[in-house]
Amino acid sequence: MRICCATSNPGKLREFRLALQDHFDVQPVPGLGDIAPPEETGATFEANAIAKALYYSKLCDDPVFADDSGLSVDALDGAPGVFSARYAGPDATDADNNRLLLARMQGVENRAARFICVIALARRGELLHTFCGEVEGMLAHEPRGPNGFGYDPLFFYPPFGHTFGETPVAEKMKVSHRARALAQLREWLNERGDVL
Repeated sequence: MRICCATSNPGKLREFRLALQDHFDVQPVPGLGDIAPPEETGATFEANAIAKALYYSKLCDDPVFADDSGLSVDALDGAPGVFSARYAGPDATDADNNRLLLARMQGVENRAARFICVIALARRGELLHTFCGEVEGMLAHEPRGPNGFGYDPLFFYPPFGHTFGETPVAEKMKVSHRARALAQLREWLNERGDVL
């Protein structure tokens, strides 16, 4: 079964395919690079994921899923949250965002943080379902590891004893927030895919 994803992020696309490859043909929305993206104005990950899924599903015959995800830091009242990708500004790089986060956490003892991912599934402008995954961890004091993307080099996962940036993607995808949300999506599609 073919299912389209609404992302131009190569890291996310790689993880989507890794999680779903045994069951589904995951492809970007056709012509995604030429489509003006919707504004992400939602106050929650769920609101943004739903807005993106509904928007792109009107431009594609196949079911479309979109995710919104990010890092929530307890000591920063949940920031960067929905602003994770643009924490240091609209054109910020991952390194820019990581630097700003570390600067704001300087001297802070409480390093508790979690990654959150919400996936919304839609078809032809109709929302079908949403799925949410979370993973708890701690913020490292400096970036560690070349793997992953976003805040992965700062996200220390105690059961592994190192950051997601130091974790091979296949290992990360056994426990990550995105993997958990994608597992729910896969199960839902396996149960109901024949009616799509």
